[in-house]
Amino acid sequence: MGSGSTRERSDAARNRRAILDATDALLSEFGAANVSVEQIAAAAGVGKGTVFHRFGSRAGLMKALVLERAHNLRDAVVSGEPPLGPGAPAGDRLLAYFDAMFRLVADNVELMIAYDNATADPHTEAIHGFWYGHVAALLAEARPDLDAEAVAPVLLATINPDMVLHYVRDGQTERLAASVLSVVESVVGRPAHTPT
Repeated sequence: MGSGSTRERSDAARNRRAILDATDALLSEFGAANVSVEQIAAAAGVGKGTVFHRFGSRAGLMKALVLERAHNLRDAVVSGEPPLGPGAPAGDRLLAYFDAMFRLVADNVELMIAYDNATADPHTEAIHGFWYGHVAALLAEARPDLDAEAVAPVLLATINPDMVLHYVRDGQTERLAASVLSVVESVVGRPAHTPT
């Protein structure tokens, strides 16, 4: 009985990964508005019911993908290498964070738009709260003369998925990336550079 349940867990994990990977590929190729759960299931090699069983809804599937990427970035911020992780000056960490977050949004913009159209979710609110707290804390350290609590959401607004999508579709992703880093640099007071 134990080996059967282990195999079931293994199959479930494999199906979950296949569904997430298929969703990612289809969103990148066709855009969020043109991808159905039926297409995702077919591409993943599972039944439509399996998708709903694993994720509850299309919005639940989008949430799982968004949170997976957000948690990976959060882990890098909390315990990764500097300048994104601890150990670098606050200004450098802010530049590294905004570069990494911009890339996350730009590389997954169709997914972000699809998920933003879904209802509010406590998990998403928690990760947004984490980003806000991270940016506000670094701002307070780098620029104690500023109202970090008010400036943090202003800076975070520079990576709004709708705006990023416009620039991505116009082939001007790098132009917007440079502009975002310039805004952050103007706040922290050092020349913008592309963090590595």
